[in-house]
Amino acid sequence: MSNNELVTAITAEVQRRVGAGQSAETNRSWHQEDAGLPHRKRQPAPASTPGVTQAATAPHSSSKLAKLIDHTLLRPEATDEQLRKVCAEAREHGFATVCVNSCNVRLVAQELSGCDVLPIAVVGFPLGAQNPEAKAYETRQAIRDGAKEIDMVVNIGALKSTRYGEVLADIRAVVEAAAPAPVKVILETSQLNEEEKVITCALAKAAGAAFVKTSTGFDKSGATIEDITLMRRIVGPEMGVKASGGVRSRADVEAMVRAGATRVGASSSVTIVTGGTATGSY
Repeated sequence: MSNNELVTAITAEVQRRVGAGQSAETNRSWHQEDAGLPHRKRQPAPASTPGVTQAATAPHSSSKLAKLIDHTLLRPEATDEQLRKVCAEAREHGFATVCVNSCNVRLVAQELSGCDVLPIAVVGFPLGAQNPEAKAYETRQAIRDGAKEIDMVVNIGALKSTRYGEVLADIRAVVEAAAPAPVKVILETSQLNEEEKVITCALAKAAGAAFVKTSTGFDKSGATIEDITLMRRIVGPEMGVKASGGVRSRADVEAMVRAGATRVGASSSVTIVTGGTATGSY
């Protein structure tokens, strides 16, 4: 079976399962009340929006490597001083983004004002065990505070309970609340079997997400070559794939890119771009 045939078959099966479990309740648009906000005005997609063609070969220079990295600080005890430090590092090395908890994105957006590095907020982090309304509200507030991308955690319990309609609605609520900012869907791959990974990727694509992402970095393991390869195969060339958790060296980044990643999340980004090997879980 070719990749196209596989994706078609998977999509049809996911739609069948979603339809079988869909309730008769009318869905609402969680961001409807914010339709007049400035960030709702759609803009052309930025040239740096990842596609599979940009990940065909591993980067050679440190500057190209840095442009693939979301410089990350998600520790709950992160201080303002530490947040300012990661922003300064991102400016210096030219990382793609700085990824932080949603309560910290306002400060990060202020620190990155006037440069090309984008602020990212995580939503429903790290468990994903919130109602869609709560995730949508957190997303809207993060966008108001300056977030340019959103990384959300999927509802793993609903997924494992095969409540696929709820999973789709959960992702779609965040996509709508963030629009037109891109949304990454965190699978937490260490918690899923292969079928669940495939279904989540298909649901993320159906919901209009821009990326699928391996991990929060807070679970027992992170990104693997096998998972990146599978995720790329399922979402095709239209979506980004982000490797996060356990990416600690330039060699790790290049291996993930060869497997199909278009973005990498790391807290030890400076060590990576300067040729070292970091320790730690993220």
